[in-house]
Amino acid sequence: MATALPATSQAQQRPDEQNEARRDLRSGAVRPLRDIERRVLPTKQGMQYLGPEYDPAAMVYRLKFIRDGRVMFVDVDAKTGQILGESR
Repeated sequence: MATALPATSQAQQRPDEQNEARRDLRSGAVRPLRDIERRVLPTKQGMQYLGPEYDPAAMVYRLKFIRDGRVMFVDVDAKTGQILGESR
């Protein structure tokens, strides 16, 4: 089961990422991170959720997970919430 970190997970982002994400959210250009997390976390059973990063140029959230010492990234289109890909 994926484990969400406390609300401080966004605080792990760099301050400029947070500002860009807030700006894009207020403008309606992207979906709220919490909506995206609600869609993705249940698909990562048994993995610990380490938190997000936001790429404002690509408008992509990268969600970071770990299991058994292996890190996995899930890239999600911030506009649609669609999973774009996964990498290890």
